[in-house]
Amino acid sequence: MNREEAYNLLQTYVKQENMLHHSLASEAVMRALAVKLGRDEEKWGLAGLLHDIDVEITQENFAAHGLKAVEILRPLGVDEEVIEAILHHNECAAEKPRTKEFHYALAAGETITGLIFATTYVYPDKKLSSVKPKSVVKRMKEKKFAASVRRESILECEHLGISIDAFAELAINALLPISHKIGL
Repeated sequence: MNREEAYNLLQTYVKQENMLHHSLASEAVMRALAVKLGRDEEKWGLAGLLHDIDVEITQENFAAHGLKAVEILRPLGVDEEVIEAILHHNECAAEKPRTKEFHYALAAGETITGLIFATTYVYPDKKLSSVKPKSVVKRMKEKKFAASVRRESILECEHLGISIDAFAELAINALLPISHKIGL
């Protein structure tokens, strides 16, 4: 499945614009991570793009999030490593803990995009280009602010050998080229 096919498929299942933007942001961050770590940029980008393909159909049963994605993606012949990473990006969807670099990358990558979005919403007059990694890390530490963000998932960047500050910087830089497309 190529990137265009994947995006068209995503649009079949995800209608909320903010969720589409989150998927595009996650794709960008995953691609940047893949490049930094010398991994398959297309495969990692695909996982970032499709990780929440089932989010709207599982909103009433969040425990099925990831499991429904497998039901959608496997019959289409999507790469098993991509499917496995999507299944593991949310621990509610799988009983097995994350153990692979790809699992940690997707969990951390998709979670930090949500935190960056939230940081820009706190300062709506600021553009993404003025958001600093330290402010993203500060938001992560604010329990009330980041209640919906799993800090533990973001910290999984450390399993990849990347500090949280460096990870926040990588994510911001990955999002800058697409900021106009995702409303940042």
